[in-house]
Amino acid sequence: MKIFYSIFLLFILGKISAQQAEQGVLFTIDGDPVKSSEFIRVYNKNLDLVQDESQKDVDAYLDLFVNYKLKVKEARRLGLDEKKSYLREFGNYQKQLTKSYMTDNEVTDKLVREAYDRSIQDIKASHVLVRIEQSETDTTEVYNKILELRNRVLDEGYEAVQKDVHNGQTIFAEHLGWFSAFKMVYPFETVAYNTRVGEVSQPFRTRFGYHFLKVWDKRQSLGQVTVAHIMLANKQNDTTLDIKQRINQIYSKIQQGEKFESLAKQFSEDKSSASKGGVLNAFSGGQLSSQKFEDVAFSLKSKGDISKPFQTDYGWHIVKLIDKKGVEPFEVVENQLINKVRRDSRSKLIQSAMTDKLKKQYGVKDNDKALAYFETLITDDYFKRSWSVPASLDSTKVLVKIKDSTINYQDFAKHLYSKQRNYFNRNTAPSTVVKNEYAVFLENALTTYKEQHLKEESKEFAHILNEYRDGLLLFDLMEQEVWNKASRDSVGLAEFYDNNKAKYQWKKRVKGTLFSGSSKKDVLKVRKLLKRADSADVVINKLSDLKLIDIIPTKGTFGSGNRMIPETLELKQGISKVFKHNDSFHVLQIETVLAAGQKTLQEARGQVVSDYQAQLEEQWISSLQERYEVKINQDVLSEIKLKLNK
Repeated sequence: MKIFYSIFLLFILGKISAQQAEQGVLFTIDGDPVKSSEFIRVYNKNLDLVQDESQKDVDAYLDLFVNYKLKVKEARRLGLDEKKSYLREFGNYQKQLTKSYMTDNEVTDKLVREAYDRSIQDIKASHVLVRIEQSETDTTEVYNKILELRNRVLDEGYEAVQKDVHNGQTIFAEHLGWFSAFKMVYPFETVAYNTRVGEVSQPFRTRFGYHFLKVWDKRQSLGQVTVAHIMLANKQNDTTLDIKQRINQIYSKIQQGEKFESLAKQFSEDKSSASKGGVLNAFSGGQLSSQKFEDVAFSLKSKGDISKPFQTDYGWHIVKLIDKKGVEPFEVVENQLINKVRRDSRSKLIQSAMTDKLKKQYGVKDNDKALAYFETLITDDYFKRSWSVPASLDSTKVLVKIKDSTINYQDFAKHLYSKQRNYFNRNTAPSTVVKNEYAVFLENALTTYKEQHLKEESKEFAHILNEYRDGLLLFDLMEQEVWNKASRDSVGLAEFYDNNKAKYQWKKRVKGTLFSGSSKKDVLKVRKLLKRADSADVVINKLSDLKLIDIIPTKGTFGSGNRMIPETLELKQGISKVFKHNDSFHVLQIETVLAAGQKTLQEARGQVVSDYQAQLEEQWISSLQERYEVKINQDVLSEIKLKLNK
């Protein structure tokens, strides 16, 4: 029994200790407290993101966190949180963040799944549109017109009707080509996906007017491809280089059995992919800016297939198919689709569901008696834009309550007054006006209330908002105190460079011409020619005559770290021995040796600025530590360590 009691007591004490660790003040900066709960939350949030293992140590991370809070305090001391630019940017972010919390997740999930199911299928369709203003309520004439045109298409065929009626102003008859989800307005998209191939839809209305459409075909989405490519840019520093001739030489090498990846490493001018054997990130149809490149990539059928050389706006390419697969799984594209749905007209459906949800959450009940009363106030003057709120209105009477907030008759009357312009010269029933405007009014009122109380209702929202507020302040502060100083302080930069010259050195480099080929015998012939010739250009001009078309010359500067030559190659003036690199044979004719030596400030500027910034930041943090008094609560810190270790 005693043992059980002791274990129980330890358990209770452990829980109390954990709660104290969460609730205590970890440290103060000039008396301003920073709670341990904030530190624990940020530590756990960033634990898997840090690269440096030392930053996972609680003490080391605490140092970083204290420095972070010092910077935020300094930013506020300098008044950066009162700058108009800061307030504007923070306000914009708060609006965007608030939107993400003002949604009905259940409805959103359904729309996202629907969008995915549609995105994996492309539709080829044409449509006929008779334009009508979105606000127009008398649509009989236009509806009859679109019905007549649909009957004509059924009888005469689409092409004949298109040629006869399309005027590009009031009537549009257009081929839309292939499209998928999000390419058309949502009502149009929905009809398209619900219409079978070869059929003509019933008339339907969008904000543009009345349509019907004909679906010609449906197909599965093209999916994704992964390719590698060798690219020679259209713009070359060497004006004597024939780009088309060189790409064809490289293609000949591939046909002769040389490895595509090795040739990409050696010759491709796409720096981002050359070192990886030319491999590009996977892409889907419509993702690239070059339609020609996409067409060629998707035309390759089997892994390992290689295209013939072709030209785009960027240069000449040879493409090899690495992988080809269908559409990405839903889980991969879900977040992307969520963002699209929230920007699309589908968002109105989400907002309507959100309004219903908030009405239930806040116990809002519609006041039917009050709405009936407001219908009696809508006179003919309302449709002439000369209506005023009646003086007899009991302005303090309650229309609706949202929790502890009361909305009275006067609030809704003002809303009606401001909206009468939307009904000018329209024949609309007063009941319709009140019904439509009350829906808008209540939605706005519920949304406003939710936004105003979001920090209290969602801790997650409050944490994210505070982190962004501090992060934005920190960015402005670092820009002012470190980054701009380092780049603009020419005197300080020069002095820093003079004191650290040893860090900024050139390694040994050479200028010359590299001759490459798959045949060692041919490269040896080139070496003999170089020994007899006055210059590399003479040899280049003889390659074709001597049928050495397999040899590719490259002029440039070569040195340590250059991917076209091995690290072990001896760099001295003259002609190198034939060497093997990237599965090919090469000989390098060196015209000039650029000795290792000191980089000038201009040559090393990027690295010098970066190093100078690091020094300025270190000195600045030291000054902040002197300016502000930081007191760590060691007892709370010990409790935090126990909690985190568990």
